Amino acid sequence: MNKTSLISSFFQNNRKNLVQNLLEKSIAIINSANELNRNGDQNFAFRQNSDFFYLTGLEQEKCVLVLSPQHPDKNLKEVIFTLQPNDLMETWTGHKYTADEISEISGIKTVKWLDQFDMLVREMILSSENIYLNLNEYTKYLPELVYNDYKLVSKLKEQFPLHLYHRLAPLITSQRLVKNEEEIKLIQKACTITNSAFKRILKFLHPGVKEYEVEAEMIHEFIINGARGHAYQPIVASGKNGLVLHYTENKDECRDGDLLLMDFGAECENYAADCSRTIPVNGKFTARQKDCYNAVLRVQKKAIPLFVPGNTIDNINREVWKMMEEEMISLKLFSKHDVANQNPKKPLYSSYLMHGVAHFIGLDVHDVGNKYEKFKRGMVLTIEPGLYIREEGIGIRIENNIMVDDVPVDLTAEIPREVEEIEDLMKK
Repeated sequence: MNKTSLISSFFQNNRKNLVQNLLEKSIAIINSANELNRNGDQNFAFRQNSDFFYLTGLEQEKCVLVLSPQHPDKNLKEVIFTLQPNDLMETWTGHKYTADEISEISGIKTVKWLDQFDMLVREMILSSENIYLNLNEYTKYLPELVYNDYKLVSKLKEQFPLHLYHRLAPLITSQRLVKNEEEIKLIQKACTITNSAFKRILKFLHPGVKEYEVEAEMIHEFIINGARGHAYQPIVASGKNGLVLHYTENKDECRDGDLLLMDFGAECENYAADCSRTIPVNGKFTARQKDCYNAVLRVQKKAIPLFVPGNTIDNINREVWKMMEEEMISLKLFSKHDVANQNPKKPLYSSYLMHGVAHFIGLDVHDVGNKYEKFKRGMVLTIEPGLYIREEGIGIRIENNIMVDDVPVDLTAEIPREVEEIEDLMKK
């Protein structure tokens, strides 16, 4: 069980801001993450639900946060329900939070055990009119697993059909979008550790190594520097594998003359870094590889100043696609004449860059927020132009993490990306 360095006031302020946006006579219920079966009697390593962590700081499974800000009993305005620790449980699975530890971490004074949940929550709901429940509302993700939040919706609607039900996710999303100073520090720490891993790889890589050996170097550097591990399944894609956007098998040999595309990032106290770099396996870009790489790098550098208040991902996508189109013409992938006569529904650039180039980042590597959200100071996003030339076996992405400000701040500025710097470090 992990313990965060964030102090309880961080989570208290998050809850305070949330309840200010609830309707009168409301109750909000937020579950911890599910434990997920891996195989047999083994579970995957537990990782806390990001919303639950954001509001409590607790890293333990089988916890429920209940907020009832207008409840007449002051002890029931904020309640954590969780497992009751016992000696047998701790012998087999380790330490579980005591009530005092939960209060110290979260700032919540009232801690109850799960066997009291049904009775107490019934009392809290019957003194309320509105029930806020939290679901995963990521636009491009529809989970197949019927997890605890969905089960709770069904259960409560059956028991309390006459109450008014509301979505909690939009309220939490609006808070999580803008990061405060403590959050920026954790993202920066994740970026710094990712930088250490990249520099380790530059010294390690040579023709003949396996992609999984490169992944092993990443995770080694993450762990020894205090990160929990990967913020997401890393992509270590050599040669033609770099043309597969979400390649994660990481099993092939890195061959002389090929490029190695890596999309990876450390996770520190649930906050993610997200970095992409493309390097030559043998330490030296060919002339064509260098031209293609610098085309992507030029566009990325031009795009970073766009991360200012008021802009949107949607705008940046369109501007970067246009910039990449000009670079593709220079690389002779097609001509201006071809562009003038292209099918507008299927522009020529989309054969060589078929994805968006930015997303929010924070507690999740693809953090809350959509491409139409107007930027505010303190939001953190990625910028990731790419170029994929299938007939030449060239796949290139360069990704940095940018904090929105009047002058955008590159949190990954220290991670090498210039051709000369990469080649020089690989010589050593």
